[in-house]
Amino acid sequence: QVQVVESGGGSVQAGGSLRLSCAASGSMFSSSAMAWFRQAPGKEREFVAAIPWSGGNTYYADSVKGRFTISRDNAKNTVYLQMNSLKPEDTAVYYCAATKPSIVVPTARERYDYWGQGTQVTVSS
Repeated sequence: QVQVVESGGGSVQAGGSLRLSCAASGSMFSSSAMAWFRQAPGKEREFVAAIPWSGGNTYYADSVKGRFTISRDNAKNTVYLQMNSLKPEDTAVYYCAATKPSIVVPTARERYDYWGQGTQVTVSS
């Protein structure tokens, strides 16, 4: 079975940084997309960033452009989310997600097939 596992969450003050990691099983990555989503209590899960495993353009929600960076390490079967200049509104549970083999890099939650358990990020003012 494919599984993804997030780590790296925690509590920081506004303006601080965190790096989230997502470790996944190996064989699915050759033609898959990887993404980060987040969900705050009472709100819908929203897209944050995505990257094709084969390489290429990255994609970001407008709310995090210029502050967050998604990257990958194929040898480690891991994707990362570097989060800088964190704001209280970034507080949420962050989820790593992966698609089955896909030619596109979707941003819709319904297009992702595998999900991690989530890691809490809390940003205080």
